[in-house]
Amino acid sequence: MTTDEEPRTCPFDYSHALDFDPELAALMERGSLTRIRLPYGDADAWLATDFHSVQQITVDRRLSRAGIMGHDYPRMTPEPIVSPESVNVMDPPQSSRVRSLASQAFAQERVDGMRERIVRLADSLLDDMAEEGPPTDLVRHLSDPFPQHTILDLLGIPRDEWPRMRELVLKLLVTGRDNKEAAARVKTDLTSYFLTLVEQRRRTPGNDIISAMIAARDGEDQLDDREMAVMTLTLVLSGQDTATCQISNIVYLLLTRPELMDHLKRHPETLPEVIHELLRYIPFRKGVGIPRIALEDVELDGTKIRAGDFVHVSYLTANRDPARYPDPHAIDFGRPHAPHMTFGWGGHRCIGVPLALAELEVAVGRLLERFPRLRLAVPPEKIQWDAKTIRRFPVELPVTW
Repeated sequence: MTTDEEPRTCPFDYSHALDFDPELAALMERGSLTRIRLPYGDADAWLATDFHSVQQITVDRRLSRAGIMGHDYPRMTPEPIVSPESVNVMDPPQSSRVRSLASQAFAQERVDGMRERIVRLADSLLDDMAEEGPPTDLVRHLSDPFPQHTILDLLGIPRDEWPRMRELVLKLLVTGRDNKEAAARVKTDLTSYFLTLVEQRRRTPGNDIISAMIAARDGEDQLDDREMAVMTLTLVLSGQDTATCQISNIVYLLLTRPELMDHLKRHPETLPEVIHELLRYIPFRKGVGIPRIALEDVELDGTKIRAGDFVHVSYLTANRDPARYPDPHAIDFGRPHAPHMTFGWGGHRCIGVPLALAELEVAVGRLLERFPRLRLAVPPEKIQWDAKTIRRFPVELPVTW
């Protein structure tokens, strides 16, 4: 069937703690596909909400991410976050090639070799937190700097550049209309900076991710300098985004849900499984990410998506689909294993998943080992949540011990 129904306007600006966005919940009730209107872009879009539909869309080559380039496509931010050359807006076989080469730098064995370095970075920050003493802000001491320090350190970016990197990346995540020109300049400046860095590493390789990407081969094929510069930008963005939010969000849940903390203290060996269930549950961002465009007419769940239509998916609602996760709004550490969509799905699943999981396990694990009496220093209702960007996280997380 097709629909002439008026699109539903979706600001997706809900930011009350980690409560699920009621707008997304309402869309889930309407069915698998709904027409929506987002804050930016000159067109409406379809939104898929259930796990099966999202899964289908992410692997259907008739629905293209590359095809959105050149369009003022529907989105959450005034300036598109991704660059046109980014792997996030490529289609197979080009995206498969770039991902295959770049992912060699994040193989599990390589990440395992980085773990000691990651632990040292976390312990250094926790040393400072212990020295300052309680009460203090966990976001300032751990959630914010740790993922930044980790990805920038592992990329081999000089330490004196780290503050500037943080400032520039934050400008790309702001949703206000007055940020459009500034975000465009930032994206250009960062890409140019990383291009210079790649050229330097070609001449003088080091023990870092950029050098590992330079060394990556598939027969005679390898990434060129521009591809690596754009991939580095993608890594810096994701490395300072998802993990930063999730450290705060996971710790917030553990500190406000005593039964969750008790389970982890009694069964510390279950930390990886605990983190996966919390990642499934946490609404880690607002709204939607990068859309696709239909290259031809496509029928999905009885709905005709016409050629030229934009299609968004919601990983947040897919993670709460009762058909896949019984009692999906509950946190259940005994839940049978069923991979979630927090890191994406299909050809655009995050290539840095092994590193992201290592960061979360180290951050949460070391924090609770070193501060076993950790607790909130203010009532939960006093915590302020981010309302300026596409992310969901507490701006500050006051703790004591």
